[in-house]
Amino acid sequence: MNFKTIIEPFRIKSVEPISMTTREDRVRYLHEAHYNPFLLSSEQVLIDFLTDSGTSAMSSRQWAAMMDGDESYAGARSWEHFRDAVHELTGMPYILPTHQGRAAERILYGQIGGKGKTFISNTHFDTTRANIEFSGAEAIDIPVQESRDFESDFPFKGDLDIEVLEQLIKQKGAGSIAGVILTVTNNSGGGQPVSMGNARAVRDICHRHGILFILDMCRIAENAWFIRHREKGYSGKTYLQIAQEMCSLADACVMSAKKDALVNMGGFLTLRSKSLADACTQLLIITEGFATYGGLSGRDMEAIAVGLREVFQPDYLHYRIKSTTYLGDKLKALGVPILFPVGGHAVYVDARRFYPNIPIEHYPGQALVCALYELGGVRCVEVGSVMFGKYDEQGKLVAAPMDLVRLAIPRRVYTQSHIDYVVEVFEAALKERDAAKGFRISYEPKFLRHFTAHFERL
Repeated sequence: MNFKTIIEPFRIKSVEPISMTTREDRVRYLHEAHYNPFLLSSEQVLIDFLTDSGTSAMSSRQWAAMMDGDESYAGARSWEHFRDAVHELTGMPYILPTHQGRAAERILYGQIGGKGKTFISNTHFDTTRANIEFSGAEAIDIPVQESRDFESDFPFKGDLDIEVLEQLIKQKGAGSIAGVILTVTNNSGGGQPVSMGNARAVRDICHRHGILFILDMCRIAENAWFIRHREKGYSGKTYLQIAQEMCSLADACVMSAKKDALVNMGGFLTLRSKSLADACTQLLIITEGFATYGGLSGRDMEAIAVGLREVFQPDYLHYRIKSTTYLGDKLKALGVPILFPVGGHAVYVDARRFYPNIPIEHYPGQALVCALYELGGVRCVEVGSVMFGKYDEQGKLVAAPMDLVRLAIPRRVYTQSHIDYVVEVFEAALKERDAAKGFRISYEPKFLRHFTAHFERL
């Protein structure tokens, strides 16, 4: 029998207090933070949906494993546990531990990138694009056409456009393409899943042209859930088997373990090529640490080894996907324009449709994240023209393809009552949206401006 209530498949042993604030408090806090939620103190936030990266609650088994951490500099027992868990998942012989995913990106893309090189992806995330562009290379996004239709029920809107990939290879020349990156799930594309069929097609094209195929697999367990339930031929396979099959297609894997390894810090890079692994290992040792710990302590590696196995438990993944869908369905029923179907780790709101009265150059996504914080203390993030916008030669904004607001839900942290509260905050935002105003940027750095930019209300 199917019940309507989604219960968390765990009990709570420890709690962390939330500071309750008033709207007057939050108006002041937001002004002091220059209308950038990244600059708020965590104690000023009631519900923190800024990111699902490193914000998970670890299990009792993970905490127990941390107590057994071996902090030896080289060849630690904890490294062996970490290595075995990563190898079980990816099947790759060369494993480089890093302190988080962007360190793995910097090492790999710094090694194979550079001026004149091109990376192609379903959608590059912010740190991925920044590491690529910092090397002097260019990053091109080619999501499938269906990803632009927010209302359709196309099951794999995270897929990469195969036809456009072939065209770009012909246009650029295979020798200039440093790698094709498939991000699963497609975070900047609305947290949408990628099909196994698409991953296989990308692999075939890359191998035919001698191009490196890279899997950004930080949410691979969530992606496996969608494949099992939506793609023909996978209903009888376990989530782990599906993830292993996808990894088997790639030449390299990058993972921020702060997502689907259920930990607060960590990541890795895995490779099949010994020569590339040797070159990347030298960069690892120079910038992160020795090859058997990278940027991680032994206790971090122990927690990752446990988390990489816990994340594929069916009860956990059912709860994870269904609880995210619960929020999306509630918002959709209110008339909030969301990207549909709901993804695995977050709900994405179309800020352009939420605020049709705010021009794109006045950043409707930033207006919505500020409104949600002011009204209810909910912190989330703009994924649009603040995060990905650029300027033309005349200094005019070149807007991002979409202006979204991401409500990224930490794993095993919030209960259904917290989610219901967020729905009420959106009800309040809908009532006030006609009076909403946009923002202008008063300060921004060259790279990743959304983290530290300052805004002024118009």
